[in-house]
Amino acid sequence: MSKQALVFIDGDQGTTGLQINERLRGRTDLQVLTLPAAERKDARRRAEAINAADIALLCLPDAAAREAVALIENPRVRVIDASSAHRTDADWVYGFAELSPEQPGRIASARRVTNPGCYPTGAIALLGPLVKAGLVPPDYPLVINAVSGYSGGGRAQVEQYEGAEAGSAAPFVLYGLGLAHKHPPEIQLHAALRQRPIFIPSYGAFRQGIVLSIALHTRLLPAGASQHALRAALEQHYEAARHVRVLSAQQSLDAARLDPTIHNNTNDMTLGVFGNDAEGHIVLCAVFDNLGKGASGAAVQNLDLLLSGC
Repeated sequence: MSKQALVFIDGDQGTTGLQINERLRGRTDLQVLTLPAAERKDARRRAEAINAADIALLCLPDAAAREAVALIENPRVRVIDASSAHRTDADWVYGFAELSPEQPGRIASARRVTNPGCYPTGAIALLGPLVKAGLVPPDYPLVINAVSGYSGGGRAQVEQYEGAEAGSAAPFVLYGLGLAHKHPPEIQLHAALRQRPIFIPSYGAFRQGIVLSIALHTRLLPAGASQHALRAALEQHYEAARHVRVLSAQQSLDAARLDPTIHNNTNDMTLGVFGNDAEGHIVLCAVFDNLGKGASGAAVQNLDLLLSGC
């Protein structure tokens, strides 16, 4: 690859694409290629741009992302797909760098990388290490609750809260009540679960940020799976992680509440283990930016790993 890598962002005017552009602003190690407005839906021009790039970043709806991949004829083009089109595809490397010690290397050498979903990032960050350590059974009847900022719904939802009719937007919305959301299969696969978790998403009247929580009953966990044991397993897993930190026991005791916006405009994530030993109740929590570690921040992290592997 040339000293200055050519990066094409397909879908650069969407929420994630705009954020990636902003994060790459001022970089001298790469050149960002975008298409004029009149050419963004021109299949021929998109194909030319994708095949000319060293790395293509796809910030598109699922169907359009699959179409973009089908346009690739140049075998040297590497792809990061920010859609959910390939998140459970065995031919794509899962772009959660903290998944395991080996995952950054897998991403760095990959031709095709699929960015994690925003909510799955938090769920997998919590569950993956605990299932692997044998502290949460892979068949545990999991219920995952998550509240995101309204930007998680894309440009249309942002307009609803920030446009002319902003005053009529709901302060809080629970959705996905048909329990057929696209995220559970991704969470099940990458957290090594044996059954599909129940996932209950929602969004509030704040622009960005996520608090995700998972409640556990200690009576359904293996012997010794205490708050301390779960926290220790997470601390060990993320000991060397740059972007993920685990609250200590004292920090957890001192935390009276969790603010979903604390990591806005960063690629960072905080994990916490809370509980009531007398009642046998534990709550796992993750806080991060749905536009950062949940989208554009992770995409740029994966881009840097691809560049390091060139």
